[in-house]
Amino acid sequence: MNTDVYINDSYMQLINDPTFLKIVFGGSSSGKSYFMIGQNTVLDNMQNGANYLIVRKTANTLRKSVFNEINKGIINLGVRHLYDISKTDLTITNKQNGKQILFGGLDDVEKIKSITPQNGVLEKIIIEEATETTYTDYKALTKRLRGYSKVPKGITLLFNPILRTHWIYEEFFADCWNDEKRFYKDERKLILKTTYKDNKFLTPDDIYLLENEKDPYFYNVYTLGNFGILGNVVYRNYRVEDLSAVKNSFDNIYQGLDFGWNNPNAYVKMHVNESKKQIFVLDELYKSSQTYDSLANDLSLKNGLGYITADCEDGRAINELRSRGLRVIPAKKGSDSVLSGIRFIQDYEIIIDPSCQNFINEIQVYHWAEDKDGNAIEKPVKKKDHLMDAMRYGLEPLMLQTKATAGRRL
Repeated sequence: MNTDVYINDSYMQLINDPTFLKIVFGGSSSGKSYFMIGQNTVLDNMQNGANYLIVRKTANTLRKSVFNEINKGIINLGVRHLYDISKTDLTITNKQNGKQILFGGLDDVEKIKSITPQNGVLEKIIIEEATETTYTDYKALTKRLRGYSKVPKGITLLFNPILRTHWIYEEFFADCWNDEKRFYKDERKLILKTTYKDNKFLTPDDIYLLENEKDPYFYNVYTLGNFGILGNVVYRNYRVEDLSAVKNSFDNIYQGLDFGWNNPNAYVKMHVNESKKQIFVLDELYKSSQTYDSLANDLSLKNGLGYITADCEDGRAINELRSRGLRVIPAKKGSDSVLSGIRFIQDYEIIIDPSCQNFINEIQVYHWAEDKDGNAIEKPVKKKDHLMDAMRYGLEPLMLQTKATAGRRL
């Protein structure tokens, strides 16, 4: 098996490196996840007999992301015949040495605690999209690396950088890093930064899109792979809080839907406490490439019989969902609906259940566009904003009711 043919040069130095903490981060399309999950994990499992646990913040993202990466890696390395792959319980077992690659979501701590390989102990943990996790998550995972093994233990963080205020930057980068660096290593920690330029398998179209990103923040983070600074975020009025004990008791429900295909269908379910000016974000849907039947089924499970306010620009999708029994109404929108909706929401406190990870990801980076001098203008950047749009659509009935009530008082 000639791995040199398949592996980008920048990652070769990581194969069999024994450093306990590896941080592999950088821009989009750099190939870091494919190498660390789909290639290095398989090689380490085969050659060194390492048991792996691969985690993301939410379990429902595992099957279509990291599990698929492992499958692709096994096939591309030509070793499919060496593995039993169970799609039912997301378990991959090496037939020769009995070592396993296991998967788990950090939203179910008890399941994570119970994950144990059939042969030996856990030696390696990979946290994909590590910026979605908390410092507490990280510390809890390091405690899973217990027990004797001849294989060096280790934990790997994989991510695109977001903000310099994130705990990962403050914990691991602040004392040793600047944006000019590509590599750092000491006796306990290794950091490798890669960008699209490190991926020799990209197409010209892939490269064009990254090199021609217009927004300064997204260019700095996703093209150059640097930690960003966002001074012009749209919403600062939010916090994350576990609502599992109370969410089923909420009754003043608002729901919004933004349609997508290549982009995700984005749905959000909210409770509003008008007297306290609070919006509680209870549930979400964030899926691409769905048929109408699939979308309707997912919404039915989350929605019940309530009304959903959806993007009015896709009338066919609204009619298709209505024909499947869903109570979907089109948003009225209008020339100033985006700005007026944002101003309305800015007057509320937004409390987000941690299960709504995609909503959290979007609200953190939803920001105003800038003019040529770097000054914010009243126009949000149209990128990573699908749930932000869905939130506005969902709250439109409340906005219209509030406006009508105010008009009657004049």
